[in-house]
Amino acid sequence: MAATDSGVNAPVRFETHPDRYRHWRLELVDSSAGKLARLSMNVPEDGGLRPGYPLKLNSYDLGVDIELADALQRVRFEHPEVVALVVTSAKDRIFCSGANIYMLGSSGHAFKVNFCKFTNETRLYLEDLSEGSGVPALCAINGPASGGGYELALACDEIVLADDGSSAVSFPETPLLAVLPGTGGLTRLVDKRKVRRDLADVFSTVAEGVRGKRAVEWGLVDEAPPRAKFDDAVLRRTAGLAARRTRKERPAVQLTPLNPTRHEAGVRYRYVELELDRKRRTATLTVRAPDSDQPSTPAELARAGADAWALRAFRELDDALLELRFNEPTIGVVALRTTGDAARVLAVDAMLARHQADGLVTEVTLHIKRVLKRLDLTAKSFFALADRDACFAGTLLELALAADRLYMLDDEGVALSSSAMNAGAYPMGNGLTRLQSRFLREPGRVSRVLETTGALNTKQANELGLVTAAPDDIDWADEVRIAFEERAAMSPDALTGMEASLRFAGPETLETKIFARLSAWQNWIFQRPNAVGERGALTLYGKPERPEFDWHRT
Repeated sequence: MAATDSGVNAPVRFETHPDRYRHWRLELVDSSAGKLARLSMNVPEDGGLRPGYPLKLNSYDLGVDIELADALQRVRFEHPEVVALVVTSAKDRIFCSGANIYMLGSSGHAFKVNFCKFTNETRLYLEDLSEGSGVPALCAINGPASGGGYELALACDEIVLADDGSSAVSFPETPLLAVLPGTGGLTRLVDKRKVRRDLADVFSTVAEGVRGKRAVEWGLVDEAPPRAKFDDAVLRRTAGLAARRTRKERPAVQLTPLNPTRHEAGVRYRYVELELDRKRRTATLTVRAPDSDQPSTPAELARAGADAWALRAFRELDDALLELRFNEPTIGVVALRTTGDAARVLAVDAMLARHQADGLVTEVTLHIKRVLKRLDLTAKSFFALADRDACFAGTLLELALAADRLYMLDDEGVALSSSAMNAGAYPMGNGLTRLQSRFLREPGRVSRVLETTGALNTKQANELGLVTAAPDDIDWADEVRIAFEERAAMSPDALTGMEASLRFAGPETLETKIFARLSAWQNWIFQRPNAVGERGALTLYGKPERPEFDWHRT
């Protein structure tokens, strides 16, 4: 059974369906501006992912965020008629009190960090729904919005806060828990909403938060109508967002279950396989090329739906990456492999590149982009292995470019191939392509790679700077084995920090600030005695004792 860090020996599963939601209700609502999606949060107190903590006041745990991530995917693919999204609470005078404190306090360090990372990614996916898919979101705060509750609101395009004397927005983490608003709150406050630094400082250290007109004046929300006019303001502003929509018309695609086969040593999907060697703390993650001809037009893509390789393979890869993160904490080094017919992958890429103006093609491309970003952010060492069976072509070449190293067998039968999709369809969190990030010192190499037609053999790929090492057939097995053994013997903490620093060269963006700066600090703070020691603020939350701090500034 998978080893977990969630407090119980129960693997986390990330697939769900609206029929099984316990915490959210997804409704489609008619309006003068068109069809709206309404996501209402209604978390039952006994609805925790594991026992031991009540989810009071619409507080959330990983299970709540898994449903939210699924709902956003459903809006993208299954409901193309939706022109705007409203996020609110179904509870009277309660919006969301943020991440459940008792869940955090009873969880291991790795689980806390991975929980914050997944939550951050989900908030970014909400922002991508607006920026990429053309579906803007409005948050209707009808009660106190604390910590992660306000962070959810910040991920929306606009925020309406009821001015009723009790509804407020707040970041109480620093004064009450000795931790940070760990799902991007501080970054969105000053980078996205551009709140003044001094006001943001006050706001982030006042546990009770800010209400009504002051919240508007400080830029924390966009409007704060009285309770009697709250619903009208939400509808008016949502209509205004919908009027500026940019969503393209397209057919709906139902996201059918992946139905993987799970066994003691891994998971097998249709196009993806995860093989685990827990004794050596390594894994192999293999993505297979299409095994049949794929859609060549958007109409054919719509008919293939969730079974189209471009969508299904990357849904499977996404699930496998989350499996590694949450259920296999001791796995340190992952071999990235590909196999199959490169020509089929390049044919898929040609279709995607040719029809980027199509709505469904756009959604599939955006999904692949998000999954590749999930790979970039996964705290494992990834070594891509290009041998005789490899198929690092076009979109699958992105896996090799995302890897920390690429080993390529020096053999005439081994090749890499680029496509138009490597030129900008899948930007990283820094806003650059993986090729641009790789060749910051020599940007001219990017065009050389993209302009090279046909397959690149090992010598050509090496000369272009795509390869870390190119052992011949005699040395291949030993060199790869030694590389994995050496990596698996190093400190996981040091490697996580090193990899995160090296993967995001170039410009700093809101995303890189969240994951490279904020997450790094939160990771550190989650281990400090002021937060999680015997007398730490997070440990003692809800108890009559006062926390005791080490007053040395570090």
